[in-house]
Amino acid sequence: MIPAIVLAAGASSRMGSPKALLRTGDRTFLRCILDTLREGGVTATAVVVRPRSDAIVAEVAAAPPGRVVINGNPDRGQLSSLLAGLDVFDGPEVQAVLVALVDTPLITAATIAALLARVPLSRAPIVRATHGGRHGHPVVFSRSVFPALRAADLAAGAKTVVRAFDVDNLEVPDPGIMRDIDTPDDYQRLIGRDAR
Repeated sequence: MIPAIVLAAGASSRMGSPKALLRTGDRTFLRCILDTLREGGVTATAVVVRPRSDAIVAEVAAAPPGRVVINGNPDRGQLSSLLAGLDVFDGPEVQAVLVALVDTPLITAATIAALLARVPLSRAPIVRATHGGRHGHPVVFSRSVFPALRAADLAAGAKTVVRAFDVDNLEVPDPGIMRDIDTPDDYQRLIGRDAR
């Protein structure tokens, strides 16, 4: 089993409003990602949010199979949210976790399916989507690196773990893996694309 962890506990300080609830087309970013994960073959998903995120919690409830995980102290960094999700899924039946970011809503179901299919074939404990030779998200962490994730410095994040292990870079025809929507300008460009 390879569940997904969607990291949605950021403060959205540059955007000015919760990125999970921004819209692309007729769906929120969060709904987009949850639908894509399900269509790509993920059967269990945890969405990690900060406290008092009632509107995001309601959006998760409306889009199964997501479940909410509260990160009580999200300002410790993104890795703290990954670990909060990992605590939910770290059972013997879990061979890996797929980690997605709420601000990359344009990833495709084909990319998710390709990553899931690659994991049992790969000798590397980390499988990462790339496009045009550039890496992005999602990233899949196999069970063998869970202890390293738990031991990593929260301030440094998961990058230190990625650098310490072999990584299988899976090239996909999906520029959405690198399309982070972090600022109002990023979002305006996305809205312009949606309008075309």
